[in-house]
Amino acid sequence: MLEQLLAEGVRYIFGNPGTTEQAFMDALQDYPQLEYILALHEGVATGIADGYARASGRPAFLQLHITPGLGNALGMLYNSYRTHTPLVVYAGQHPQKGGSQEPILAGDVVRLAEPLTKWAVEAQDAYEVPILLRRAFKLAMEPPRGPVFVSVPTNVMDEEADVVITPSTRVDTRARPDPAAVERIAELLLDARSPVIICGDGVADSGGQAELIQLAETVGARVHAAFSAELPFPSRHPLYAGLLNVVSAAGLKGQLSSADVVLAVGTPVLPLLFPIEGSPFADGARLIHIDLDSSEIGKNWPVEIGLLANPRLAMADIVARLKSTVTQEQRGAARDKAKAVETMSGQMMQVLENAARSRWDATPISAGRMMSEIADAMLPDTIIFDEAVTAGGYLMRYLRFAETGAHYRAAGGGLGPGMPNPIGIKLARPDRPVLSVSGDGAALYTIQALWTAAHHKIPLTWVIANNSAYRILKLNMLEYLGEGAAGRQFVEMDLTQPAVDFRSLAAGFGVKGVRVDQADDIGDAIREAQNANEPRLVDVAIEGDVRSRWL
Repeated sequence: MLEQLLAEGVRYIFGNPGTTEQAFMDALQDYPQLEYILALHEGVATGIADGYARASGRPAFLQLHITPGLGNALGMLYNSYRTHTPLVVYAGQHPQKGGSQEPILAGDVVRLAEPLTKWAVEAQDAYEVPILLRRAFKLAMEPPRGPVFVSVPTNVMDEEADVVITPSTRVDTRARPDPAAVERIAELLLDARSPVIICGDGVADSGGQAELIQLAETVGARVHAAFSAELPFPSRHPLYAGLLNVVSAAGLKGQLSSADVVLAVGTPVLPLLFPIEGSPFADGARLIHIDLDSSEIGKNWPVEIGLLANPRLAMADIVARLKSTVTQEQRGAARDKAKAVETMSGQMMQVLENAARSRWDATPISAGRMMSEIADAMLPDTIIFDEAVTAGGYLMRYLRFAETGAHYRAAGGGLGPGMPNPIGIKLARPDRPVLSVSGDGAALYTIQALWTAAHHKIPLTWVIANNSAYRILKLNMLEYLGEGAAGRQFVEMDLTQPAVDFRSLAAGFGVKGVRVDQADDIGDAIREAQNANEPRLVDVAIEGDVRSRWL
């Protein structure tokens, strides 16, 4: 098994061991090429593996324990499944003989894993282990990427077998689009009055960020990031118009109402928090969808052109076609469209700026002031992981990037990746500073991640946006109650009595933490943390008011 991992290029194993994985753990001492990254909870191990896979572009190998251990990991595994992160998950199993006795910890781990994996299987003998692992690594990387699961019973792990160890087959997914479809897409985009591009992780997976920028600039298209774990378009680019609103149907329709041609590339269309009635697109809008996942094309709403192709190559061909056919008049029209998008984006940023400035000197600190201070203080080339939740709007205002691959997000829907995922990102990108912004409620789901960073001496900085509440739930409650919210209380949505002491929690896990109550102190705290060359935590006390509905 370990020889097969080496053949696959595995360097790190992420996990939390148990009794059904004892043979595996014992054998690791004979393989110093493999480093075991120990987490104190399976959800933390899964989050670290997710971050590593996302930032490295390679499958991460995750070791979990039998039934309860796998169960502990399912919340974070759900995020990986929804964002198509390539993971190969291994869990031990009781011996095949004696299962009728229903031993403690026993369970059908394959059935438990199936809903959140592309493929789940249990090895029946030692000869199968390398075959199943090769298949697992292959499937994890094939579009749509995602987690796969392999269970190995303890008696199988103790067996011996003469097998050939070879790397898994990597399928070349550089599929070019049909030229006729490319020609038609180019025509639609050039003739569009208000083109919109919706992009997702398929762009980053294919390495197509540069082509996406060229495409948007050539036609003057407004660009929105959809449901994605990585921001696939530079947030500082003047054509970037922010994240799609996945919470409010009215908000989403407002963002898309003016679009007459919508190009969705490398993303599902469209994952939302709540189902909506009817289409999110304007009547008469023409939808084009480019993806390597055929099941997503036309799944919810009909498309005029559905293109099964590598996103990077498809966009490159479209750009080439555009440049060979565009007229001077169309170039001028594209410049006018781009200028209009830039004006609109500037107005959006100004609204956020005005809202932030109106509470600039507030105590507790406003979210806008916090994000501004972080942006001014953080090291150049810092990679951001964003689980700021309700402070996320201001993060997008002040922490803007001229490049892609520098902004990762908690996109799966399950809370908690803001603590473990940046550890995996730092392991994959050791040359770059990594800083994570997490809400206090989200951080407490996986706070044990602090110990892993301290234990393995992984330098990164966590900033806790601490409003002492589940503020997102309060906002959703106001949305739900509407005018009926007057006089109603928020039942058990405050993290008070006692307040959570993040500085002491960090110290208990071996990480130095500081508490910041004054905005003027944020910059110094960030600079000290990032220059420490060790894991650090900065707990920032921010406003938690929801009645005034600040963003």
